[in-house]
Amino acid sequence: AGSKLREVFDKINNLLSGKPVQTEGQTVAVTQHPQGLEFVCYKLAEKFVKHGEGEVSFHRDSAFPIAVVLSGIWELHPRVGDIFLAHLHKKCPYSVPFYPARKEGTSMEEYQRMLGYEVHDSKVEEQDHFLKRMSGVIRLYAAIIQLQWPYGNKQGAHPHGLSYGWRWLAQMLNLEPLADVTAMLLLDFLEVCGNALMKQYGIQFWKTMFFIQKSYIPRIEAVTSSGQMGCLSRLKNFVQKCLQEQEIPLPKGILTPSFWRT
Repeated sequence: AGSKLREVFDKINNLLSGKPVQTEGQTVAVTQHPQGLEFVCYKLAEKFVKHGEGEVSFHRDSAFPIAVVLSGIWELHPRVGDIFLAHLHKKCPYSVPFYPARKEGTSMEEYQRMLGYEVHDSKVEEQDHFLKRMSGVIRLYAAIIQLQWPYGNKQGAHPHGLSYGWRWLAQMLNLEPLADVTAMLLLDFLEVCGNALMKQYGIQFWKTMFFIQKSYIPRIEAVTSSGQMGCLSRLKNFVQKCLQEQEIPLPKGILTPSFWRT
């Protein structure tokens, strides 16, 4: 509910503003320790990325309520946004976007960590789990760049708005595609913020969609094995349908004005 989201936002904002906050039966304030504020900013930013990896990867619609709270906190407390991006890029280099190359002397285990895989006791997580986490993180990022907290006093410019999404898309299409990963990331990104990008960039956006269909999807196909075609097929169908209808559907779970009355 919208009212519940406001409670969450107010509590986080109060904590970061140095006010005492009740939690788990005790009162805490960042002023209780010289590094209190820095610690809270760090842990909070880390927590938002973990929500992407966990909550959003399993419940896709949850990207929007989480994103709108972070967007509002980012506007009032820019430090949280900076640290969030640092956590995001470390956990998911594709959010930069960047495909790390393996340097000489780097162990396979360390390289897999650089690619975003979780490695525990030399055991690498399964590909399906990895893709699901990366999908959740990108969907959260794509939601953040288009949402602003509706109750801000200043309602200034978005601290990390759609222009960053436009840049992400352009940079993504300049990279050589990776099997599995690239098709999934593009589909997730376009499903969540394609509608917003279409409204903002108009004809330039449709030129990009045409480029994806004619030039970039064949390049993804060239590096994709027959067993990895699922996501690529969904991306092809999505882009084709959008181009045919000259319309990108609104993402599922977007917060409507009526949500804030609940």
